Parts: sequence; structure tokens; C-alpha cells
Amino acid sequence: MVLEYFIYILYTMGPVIAIIVVLIIILAVIVYIIINFNRAPPKEKTLYERLGGIYAISAVIDHFSDNVIKNPKVGRDSPNPQLREWSRNKAGRLPGLKFMRTLWVSDVAGGPFKFRPSSMSKCPFGIKYFGSNNLNLKNAHCPLKITSEEFDEVARELSNSLDHFKVPTKEKGEVLAAFAAHKGEVVGVNGFLSQKK
Repeated sequence: MVLEYFIYILYTMGPVIAIIVVLIIILAVIVYIIINFNRAPPKEKTLYERLGGIYAISAVIDHFSDNVIKNPKVGRDSPNPQLREWSRNKAGRLPGLKFMRTLWVSDVAGGPFKFRPSSMSKCPFGIKYFGSNNLNLKNAHCPLKITSEEFDEVARELSNSLDHFKVPTKEKGEVLAAFAAHKGEVVGVNGFLSQKK
């Protein structure tokens, strides 16, 4: 019915106007196709966005950091004297550490806040690092002589904090994978020696 009415209108317009109207319609259809079929698919949100942004990340980090200090394997009562010393006598630095950890997660999750190490000092054991990235995690953690088991215990605390805030499985896995990716930079002196050239 609509098509018949359209043809009738074109017929009454005269041939030149009818051709112009048809060409305009064809051009409009082509433009519509180009606009709608050349669109990039919607961009997936970054991990930072999926985590809920800086406030949600800082809440997880706050919970995580407090629980690491309380953890008997890596905190105040740790068998590792360096971790025990830090947890007992340097915990006044914890607010700054929470801030730095929040920036680190933001950075690795694709957020707008970038982590920059607070100290570019060398490890006190005189070990030179090769293949280091700009996160400088080796220098910051070297004095603590963190073992693989201690690193894994800290990862468990991070996992527990992510669960506490009901972070979805996919995002939790991505955060833990980013954390685990830096294990070689954090784990004790022996791990660093194996990375020397």
C-alpha cells in the first residue's frame, strides 16, 4: 500500500523531480549503511572501570593492607624478621603504602592514575637488576626477603579482600593475575640473583 502511494506521488511529480527524489533516497540509504556498518563495536570497559574506579579499588586495598599486617605468616607475627619488623615498627607508613598500592592497581587496571615508585634506591644487598620495569618493585621489596610462600600468602589476602567486596570472578582473576605477574620482582634475594645477567 505504501509503495503504491509512493509510486503514485513520483508519477505526479514529473520525471526530473521523481529522479531527484529517488537519487536522494538512494543516497540517504547509502549514508545510513556507511554510518551504521562502519561503526566500531562498543569498546569493552577497562578493568579499572569494571572494578568501580578509584574509590572501590581503594576500599579493597584498605581492607587488604590491614589484613596483611594482621596475618601471622606475613604480618606482625611473621617468621620473616624483615616482614615482622616492618609490620610492628614501620606500620606508620601504612597509609602511604595503601595510597601507593591503590595507584598501582589503578595503573595495571588501565585507570587514569599512574603508579610511580616512591624510591628509586638500589637494593641494599648490592644486587643489580636487569629487565626491570618502571614499577621498581624489586628495589622496594628486596630488603624484605619475601619468599615464594609469603608472596602466595599475600595473594591469598588480596583474594580474600576481593571476595569481601564481592568483586566478580572475571575481575578478581584479572587482578590476581596482574599481582602474580610481578612475583619474580618481589620474591627474595634468590629470585633476584637468578635474574642477573
